[in-house]
Amino acid sequence: QVQLEESGGGLVQAGGSLRLSCAASGRTFGSMGWFRQALGKEREFVAFIKWSGGSPVYAASVKGRFTISRDNAKNSVYLQMNNLKPEDTAVYYCNRYPTPFTSWGQGTQVTVSS
Repeated sequence: QVQLEESGGGLVQAGGSLRLSCAASGRTFGSMGWFRQALGKEREFVAFIKWSGGSPVYAASVKGRFTISRDNAKNSVYLQMNNLKPEDTAVYYCNRYPTPFTSWGQGTQVTVSS
């Protein structure tokens, strides 16, 4: 079973940037995605990227501000987040897309202050 570890979160002011990283313990063939869960809300899709790295897809709420990328040689996926807004505050997770691995990582907390 692949294990996922997210990192790179933190506290940032509105308009700031963060770069999240996701390291997998094994090969992550296929598409990988980022998801987020705000306090009291359900987990939601943020973005996904194919194995080839082409044609990434974003949720409407982050399109134009976030960029997903991956390094298959390092079994890693990244999320560059620019122009952050308070509504981006959440725990961010990575996982296989569209069918996630059974086990999720701990996630990384992103807090955006206004």
